[in-house]
Amino acid sequence: MGELKGFMRVGRAPIPERDALERVHDYREFLITRPVAELRDQGARCMDCGVPFCHSGCPLGNLIPDWNDLVYRDRWQDAISQLHFTNNFPEFTGRLCPAPCEAACVLEINEGDAVTIKQIENSIINHAFDAGWVVPAPPTFESGRRIAVVGSGPAGLAAAQQLRRAGHGVVVFERDEAAGGLVRFGVPDFKIEKWVIERRLEQMAAEGVEFRLGVDVGVDLDVATLREEFDAVVLAVGSRVPRELAVPGRELPGTHFAMEYLYARNRWAAAEFGPAPAASPPPVNPISAAGKDVVVIGGGDTGADCVGQAVREGASSVLQLELVPEPPPSRPDDRTPWPRWPNKMRLSYAMKEAQAAGLGELGFSVVTTRITGEGRVQALHVANAQAAPPFDPVEGTERELHADLVLLAMGFVHPEHGGAVGGLGVALDGRGNVEAPAYATSVEGVFAAGDARRGQSLIVWAINEGRQCALAVEQFVATLPVRAS
Repeated sequence: MGELKGFMRVGRAPIPERDALERVHDYREFLITRPVAELRDQGARCMDCGVPFCHSGCPLGNLIPDWNDLVYRDRWQDAISQLHFTNNFPEFTGRLCPAPCEAACVLEINEGDAVTIKQIENSIINHAFDAGWVVPAPPTFESGRRIAVVGSGPAGLAAAQQLRRAGHGVVVFERDEAAGGLVRFGVPDFKIEKWVIERRLEQMAAEGVEFRLGVDVGVDLDVATLREEFDAVVLAVGSRVPRELAVPGRELPGTHFAMEYLYARNRWAAAEFGPAPAASPPPVNPISAAGKDVVVIGGGDTGADCVGQAVREGASSVLQLELVPEPPPSRPDDRTPWPRWPNKMRLSYAMKEAQAAGLGELGFSVVTTRITGEGRVQALHVANAQAAPPFDPVEGTERELHADLVLLAMGFVHPEHGGAVGGLGVALDGRGNVEAPAYATSVEGVFAAGDARRGQSLIVWAINEGRQCALAVEQFVATLPVRAS
């Protein structure tokens, strides 16, 4: 597996990035692909470790050592076959996944020395598309069964592709004007350019998946009609209800949920750079960070994407606030030992850009107490937060921050309970997610996958959920009476 003692000869070479001050002036992807010779060297570092813990770190069960070795041996076509065996969309995960597999790599016992798995994965799929190896794989027979997939994020798309390749008729319903879910409308172009999504959708359409865009199930399409036309329904609507900031002044204009802003910026980018959506988009929400002092509340990926968008739009300053204390600079083995995902400080790509431009600041242990302003937001009132939940304010630390725009990026709590979820009448669990322990919901013939079922999570979990849900749907439709010809 790899080169014998290759990990001793070759050092870890992480994914290179475009210069921060250069990339803030455009919307192109900021990650750079290394030359093939360097990638082969990185693949050579994968060791014959006996028990590849990277498998435990990857929800998809990717055959990581296998395709690392194939890259090292310059067998790229075999590598993409191995990669696609477990992952429908490696071009999504290779760009957007935080790579828990690398945290679980045996070489990561020596912190910071893991094999660059994510970089190799992304290079394999990019190489495969460039070489023309990624082609439609339509089924060899038709089952006569029809499956509706509601939602076109990674979970819905994975379920749709698996079911179509098994010979079922699949229709994907998406209420937005283009498919992709938050990968298209939440994640900025500078992390994943949208032609990357379109390229995969074209493959799926050529395989026979039908996309009905701009259709909100439960609103534009009656749920009863959906049940009549399809043998099974997959709910992959995501977790789209954002966590609220319950403080006085929250209602002031200029305070928005992060997705309101990110949707607006991604629709702007689609109009400017393409690809054009298949359905007519709604009017663009005029939220703008240009020339403003922006405060982003929330330190996760969504918050970072807000920072990156605001910097590119020309914000005067960007302050990102996190409720929890600053993590330690290295892996705390007493709390998150290898091979668990380490709770340590990571400066996001976006804050690197903001700080390089002299615009960004990051604050930890900060709790917001109220928002004030004359007719719109003008100030955020904050205090130091106590170190443990419920993170109450520390007395005597109150202060006021100027803010023209406040973006709430504090995560998501559960799927929307109206529309398809409410219309189908599926049971919910204690957290408000669709209750579907083995993907089947409380309503016969209705299944759930992705964030709608498990709660807000990673893209690798979404794809895995879609694949596993497809298996459950297949087992169900196999029990149905044979349709009359």
